[in-house]
Parts: sequence; C-alpha cells; structure tokens
Amino acid sequence: MLTKIKDRIEKSGFGVCQYFGTKVGISSWTIRKYFIYASFITVGSPVILYLIAAFWLDIKRHLRNRGNIIVD
Repeated sequence: MLTKIKDRIEKSGFGVCQYFGTKVGISSWTIRKYFIYASFITVGSPVILYLIAAFWLDIKRHLRNRGNIIVD
C-alpha cells in the first residue's frame, strides 16, 4: 500500500524533477532529494520555483500539442 501511495505522488508531481533529470542526466530521485533538502534549509522558497517550473512545463506541453494552426 505504501508503494502505491509513493507511485501516485511521484506521478502527480508535475514531472518537473523528471524533466530536469533527463536534461542534466541525473536520476529524478536525486533531484527530488536535493529539492527537499533545499526546501528545509531555505524555509520553503524552492517550492515557489518548483511551481513556476511546473507551470512553464505545462504551458510548453500545451503549445506543443496544439500543433501548427494557420489562421486565415
């Protein structure tokens, strides 16, 4: 049951850590771990950066899925 909860949380985490992990070549678990450490040290300010990155990735995904539409 704990594994199901962990998998659900990882899938619903916007994919920001996975995206940065594939770009840099580091596992997403390592990025998540350092993100959590940074959040504790700086009292949560990386959470704002995480949400901005999630929003930006979501916008990029929508623009990419929209395709090339030519308006006459």
